Amino acid sequence: MFQKFYKITIPFYTIFLLYLMFFGFGRSQYDFNIVRLSPLVSTFSFVKETILWKTIVINVFGNIIMFTPFGFLGIIFPKLNDFKALIINFLFAIILIESLQYFTRLGVFDIDDIILNTVGVAIGFWIYRIWASRASD
Repeated sequence: MFQKFYKITIPFYTIFLLYLMFFGFGRSQYDFNIVRLSPLVSTFSFVKETILWKTIVINVFGNIIMFTPFGFLGIIFPKLNDFKALIINFLFAIILIESLQYFTRLGVFDIDDIILNTVGVAIGFWIYRIWASRASD
């Protein structure tokens, strides 16, 4: 039952996430392109400069949790049941999306987003693997 639900909802979830990444949160086009390539520098700066813990949790953990469902993509694409294949394919996709944010100036190409989003996919993959192994027992 979960597999059918996932197959139906993940395309809509993907569209929703893309909307958030390009247009959500009152986002508007920047006057210039921004690239952040120093790993975790922007995240640590954000944490240091933010007063409310709620904002930190939403931003940092949101970047992880929002991508966790993509760790279950093996349900739809069996070749993505392999961790390495999933991560390589996801990295290709997220780098493409971050690049589109850069070129459209509707976001920032941020290495931290790539890292945190990939951590989310990895967590999702291991949750899926544990769930699938228990379901087959």
